[in-house]
Amino acid sequence: MTITIYHNPACGTSRNTLAIIRQSGEEPRVVEYLKTPPTRSELETLIRDMGLTPRELLRKKGTPYAELGLDDTKWTDAELIGFMLQHPILINRPIVVTPLGTRLCRPSETVLDILPNANIGDFTKEDGEVVKAPKVK
Repeated sequence: MTITIYHNPACGTSRNTLAIIRQSGEEPRVVEYLKTPPTRSELETLIRDMGLTPRELLRKKGTPYAELGLDDTKWTDAELIGFMLQHPILINRPIVVTPLGTRLCRPSETVLDILPNANIGDFTKEDGEVVKAPKVK
C-alpha cells in the first residue's frame, strides 16, 4: 500500500499528520513539496481528488498571498495554480493521498478518515492536545 504526504517539516500540523500515519503502521512516501513541487498535472489531480477549488487550497499565512493580490477574484483557477507552482509555499498542507482518498489534513486528525488502519489508539499532538482514535467496528 502506498500513502503519500505532501509535507513541510517546518509545519506542526504536517509533522503531526506524518506522526499519525506512522502510528497507524505505515511508512509513507514523504514529498517535501517546497523542495520538490508537484507538476501542474499532479497539482490539478490533487485538487480534483480533494474536491477543492484552487482558491480553497491557497495558503495565506506566511506566504506572498497578499503581496500577489491573490484575494482578487480576477484570477482564474489556472492562474491560481500557476502561482502555486511558482511559489509552492502557497499550497496549503499537508495533503495526504491513500487508497481511501485524498485530503487536505487540517486539522491533522483529518487523516484518520482516509487511513486504512485508523485504529491507532490515542494520539498526542506536539502541543499536548490528545486526539481520541475513532471507534472501529
